[in-house]
Amino acid sequence: MSQIKAFLFDLDGVIVDTAIYHYQAWKRLATELGFDISEEFNEGLKGVSRMDSLDLILAHGGLTLPDEEKAKLADQKNEWYLELVSRMTPEAILPGVAMFFSQVRQAGLKTALGSVSKNAPLILERIGMTDAFDTIIDGTKISKGKPDPEVFTKGADELGVRPDECVVFEDAVAGVEAGKRGGMFVVGLGSPDVLRQADLVAPSLAELTVDEVLSKSK
Repeated sequence: MSQIKAFLFDLDGVIVDTAIYHYQAWKRLATELGFDISEEFNEGLKGVSRMDSLDLILAHGGLTLPDEEKAKLADQKNEWYLELVSRMTPEAILPGVAMFFSQVRQAGLKTALGSVSKNAPLILERIGMTDAFDTIIDGTKISKGKPDPEVFTKGADELGVRPDECVVFEDAVAGVEAGKRGGMFVVGLGSPDVLRQADLVAPSLAELTVDEVLSKSK
């Protein structure tokens, strides 16, 4: 393993947890379409793009719709989601994140956000963390969602580092797979039973130090 020069972070479930907002918006949409989705079903949407999530939801409800109608539904869901996230404050930052990012800067590491969400810049602005990243790769800059590695390989490119010089932090199975397919060391945040592909697993950033990650990624 080369010397690590950059840390690449997913947003949802790593920096903040907006999964509840996604769930509330998707559940509202499903209800209007005449069926329901559970929190367990919503877990499978983590790290998945908006349109791919909609396809999974429609399949769950046994519906097939034309692309034009699907686009309208996706926009409606996003409006409801944005209503919720627009009320976010820095208090929404997950425990341990501020301390971890302080250590990242002290270590002189580059940072990138790698999120399939097109709303990532808005969320970062609301929680006051836009300046915490040297580059931001969101859904507007990629053509393929996770588990495709594009969001992370593009982040490495913009930082001017090689994939094997990067560590990815992810909480979703699709995101962990994306990092591994991109040739990067991956830290899974969550359950080791779920994030089995990750090279290192911890409950959250609060239980990690930068030195520990760097030593494990050698």
